Amino acid sequence: MQTILITGTSSGYGLETARHFLANGWRVLAAMRKPNPDVLPRSENLQIVALDVTSQDSISQAIDAAGPIDVLVNNAGIGTVGAFEATPMAHVRKIFDTNTFGVMAMTQAVVPQMRERGSGVIVNVTSSATLAPMPLASAYTASKQAIEGFTGSLAHELEYFGIRAKLVEPGYGPTTRFAQNAEVPVEDMIPATYTGFAGPIFQGYAAPTMTTKETDVAEAVWAAVHDTSGRLRFPAGPDAVALFSGV
Repeated sequence: MQTILITGTSSGYGLETARHFLANGWRVLAAMRKPNPDVLPRSENLQIVALDVTSQDSISQAIDAAGPIDVLVNNAGIGTVGAFEATPMAHVRKIFDTNTFGVMAMTQAVVPQMRERGSGVIVNVTSSATLAPMPLASAYTASKQAIEGFTGSLAHELEYFGIRAKLVEPGYGPTTRFAQNAEVPVEDMIPATYTGFAGPIFQGYAAPTMTTKETDVAEAVWAAVHDTSGRLRFPAGPDAVALFSGV
């Protein structure tokens, strides 16, 4: 039985991905900053893992307790929307700590065991914001764009050791808790002078023509994990696929 460690599984894409792999017979290590065993079905193949990707001690404890890991899915992230002018730099650093440095730290923690075995897959979940510039998402996009470049380069060096690195790029998921863990309210990052600009954008968010479901991302992660063709990028959701086709 193969083992997958998924970060950020308390809700959204991570939760649905954990469900998907569990239903397909994998041993699932569902990592959460605040463990909640009630969000997933009881199973002898499921282990809830306390993990804060911004803490090296937390990462080390989780990896040591997990045992051999065949697949790492770096899904934990912070969403944020707002004018960059009004986004506190402390908040920008927090976004990067989770979305960028957390991914790098988790990757660095699992590579040694995968390299020794000569196998493994690392899937980094980014965003369709990396496929086309989107307004009011500059800090978030930057944190995810960094992981796009990181993963592309990483894939080359890890291929030598039999390890595959992949990207999953979800579209707009209105049913997820995208910005609820940001801690800085959206209204605090939209100054009055930006109201005229931001209004139509939020209206578009309220009535999107295409969206991404949690199941779209779970299926894209599944495809990425099982791909041996050398393909790097897996858009998830019809909106992301449409953007990807235009890249």
